[in-house]
Amino acid sequence: MRIETDKIYCGDSLQVLQTLPDNCIDCCVTSPPYYALRDYGAAGQIGREATPEEYVSRITAIFHEVKRVLAPEGTCWLNIADTYCGTGSKAGHQDPKYPKGRNGQQVAFNHRAPGCKPKDLIGIPWLVALALRGDGWYLRSSIIWYKTNPMPESMRDRPTRCYEYVFLLTKSKKYYYDWQAVAEPIAPTTAGRLKSGVSKGNKYNVTVPGQNQPQKINRPREKGAYADELISPVRSRRNVWQINNVAYHGGHFAAYPPKLAETCILAGCPVGGIVLDPFFGSGTTGMVAKRLNRRYIGIELNPNYCELAKQRIGGDED
Repeated sequence: MRIETDKIYCGDSLQVLQTLPDNCIDCCVTSPPYYALRDYGAAGQIGREATPEEYVSRITAIFHEVKRVLAPEGTCWLNIADTYCGTGSKAGHQDPKYPKGRNGQQVAFNHRAPGCKPKDLIGIPWLVALALRGDGWYLRSSIIWYKTNPMPESMRDRPTRCYEYVFLLTKSKKYYYDWQAVAEPIAPTTAGRLKSGVSKGNKYNVTVPGQNQPQKINRPREKGAYADELISPVRSRRNVWQINNVAYHGGHFAAYPPKLAETCILAGCPVGGIVLDPFFGSGTTGMVAKRLNRRYIGIELNPNYCELAKQRIGGDED
């Protein structure tokens, strides 16, 4: 069955996904609404469930369908952040800069977390990740998205949050992953050591019981792929990604930076492939997919965001 791409479906993610054929998507890059954080003003929205368990259950049901439509070699990149168990009494606070309330909440749900006390970190990302693993996904990596410009927080009894999780999930043991497309340059000190080999006194120049005497690495007589890897100017990307938030002036408060979507797409989707985002929001995933010569399918519940994403992708704006 041929599917239409570079298209935004305005509707419920679960219902729209159920209309797509099996194995038709190459990659999924998405960030569902976080639990009890914002009210996006759409009936049936994710994130407004009465308990974390209900939230996790709905997310799992949606990603069960994502797994069905994903190709066997496909990848899924899920960005999600945590929530604190609160008292439920602060939702009425209004920021003077946003008199209508930036988060739009009238009632806070984050105080309804069975087993959690007020001020406890609920552990939403790992509750979701483990539930998805239990539903058949391969949980391949937990990535820290580190931000040097996080949202300021006013509390003084814990560190300010400066990271979120990105989970790499796959449908199969073997899958598409272009490590070279997202490789990082090696440190200058590493390059120098590889050029000169391990000298006497280096921490690697030690005797290990049961093994041969310490050997210099990257010797001229080293042959094959192992030696090529040692002298390569790049290394495999590590699982802490420093990507700062960027300003987005459209009518959506939770747009993640294009660089985050770019990294996931380059690593997890071949050129010409189809990228799915079942929580399309302002359309960052689609905009980046288009730039990188991939196709996209977006699903968004809020009609206003559908129109916003359509205009943003059409103009290819940040």
